[in-house]
Amino acid sequence: MTRSFAEWQQAAAALTFDGRPVIGGARVDAASGERIAKTNPATGAVISELHAGGIADVDAAVAAARTAFESGAWSRAGAAFRRERLLELARLIEARADEFALYDTLDMGKPIRESSTIDAPGSAALYRFYGEAIEKQENLIPVTPPGSTALVTREPLGVVAVIVAWNYPLEIATWKLAPALAAGNTVVVKPPVEASHSTLLLAELAIEAGIPPGVLNVVPGRGSLVGRALALHEDVDMLAFTGSTEVAKQLQQYAGQSNMKRLALEAGGKSSNLIFADCEDLGLAAEKAAFGSFYNQGEVCSANSRIFVEREVYDEFLRLYREAAGAYAPGDPLDPASGIGSLVSEAHADTVWATIENARRDGTIVAGGTRPEIAGSRAFIEPTIVTDVPADHEVHTREIFGPVAVVTPFDTEAEAIARANETPFGLAASLWTGSLARAHRVSEQLVAGTVSVNTVDALGFTTPFGGFKQSGFGRDLSVHALENYTDYKTTWMQWG
Repeated sequence: MTRSFAEWQQAAAALTFDGRPVIGGARVDAASGERIAKTNPATGAVISELHAGGIADVDAAVAAARTAFESGAWSRAGAAFRRERLLELARLIEARADEFALYDTLDMGKPIRESSTIDAPGSAALYRFYGEAIEKQENLIPVTPPGSTALVTREPLGVVAVIVAWNYPLEIATWKLAPALAAGNTVVVKPPVEASHSTLLLAELAIEAGIPPGVLNVVPGRGSLVGRALALHEDVDMLAFTGSTEVAKQLQQYAGQSNMKRLALEAGGKSSNLIFADCEDLGLAAEKAAFGSFYNQGEVCSANSRIFVEREVYDEFLRLYREAAGAYAPGDPLDPASGIGSLVSEAHADTVWATIENARRDGTIVAGGTRPEIAGSRAFIEPTIVTDVPADHEVHTREIFGPVAVVTPFDTEAEAIARANETPFGLAASLWTGSLARAHRVSEQLVAGTVSVNTVDALGFTTPFGGFKQSGFGRDLSVHALENYTDYKTTWMQWG
């Protein structure tokens, strides 16, 4: 049943918070004794005290994960056992979906309408997807010379570290954890300081679901300490990350300085959206463009924030796009009627606002460009559309991670493709056309891990998600994600 604004407020007031790490199947105090006051960005109110983990906590969590892995209680338990435990975890997430949704909304400001109907249920469904996928994997028996047989199996890597971004706290953790656990690994998670509570609850429910202690451990704390310690740890076999390109590059260095641990890095993006004049529904293209650039406050790694429009339809598209942006007016995240919520913090909003001010000076703000104060918080920014800025302006080149998009006309298909690829990132791209030939021709030339045709930012459980260039490597989602957390083992038997 859909809750009202007042009902969500009442549920939020009754919510309890526990900021302690989960190590070896139990809540424990962080060794340092340090606490981080966690605020709700939409109100500025302190909602919890998050334990600040450190190197000692990382060592304890990795040791617990190693012990659990070597025991075989999970890694050698068999596909059927892991399947049933992940399906039970999915059921428990669904049963407490509103609680998960409230944690993410209160932690980082996303609308409760989305966290309760998309993020939490979608995370449960993904654990179910990988639970069901476990028993559908196949080993290989390749051709070998007479008198021999070779069996090629995919084996779990061991202890996996997961570093999670704050824009989709529960979902991004799930994108890594579900395939890593399905493959038989044990895991240590560093959730974001900005939004740790949903991942901590998840670790508790894993025990309730029958996943053995030590298989899933969570150490909250600062990336400069906990994340660095995991990346440099000699007993971590693999690290999966979602976050900025700058941090992804640091993690590559740490892996090289330590034990050459495997990496799967989903880093930054600056995605393009190409609108051709032969688009069959310009109104739909404008609505989807608004979704692609402003959904989740624009705090989306694959946000289609660079929009290139064929000059013939530029003025009409811009008019429709400005109208569509009105559906994303900011408001209290607990109000289901709000278009978007708050940004993750006032400090992050300050950075986004500085970019808007630069665009106001160097170009034209055709929609938005305001920073309303709501409930005493300055973490809200109205969806902003920028035009008339040079190609090297930061709204074209930098991942802003806020509700800001730039619209630029183009004259030829070749120009559109060149402008779309004029970025160090390669995570996603979209294009709108009524020509099947153009759809194939242009999508083939766009350097992006996902190209959405006549929609934006398309993804699903069955298709891999990830990027090229400085958007990283490795893939989330689909059965291909299992490849991040396993490797081939050949067992050759000779008798002749």
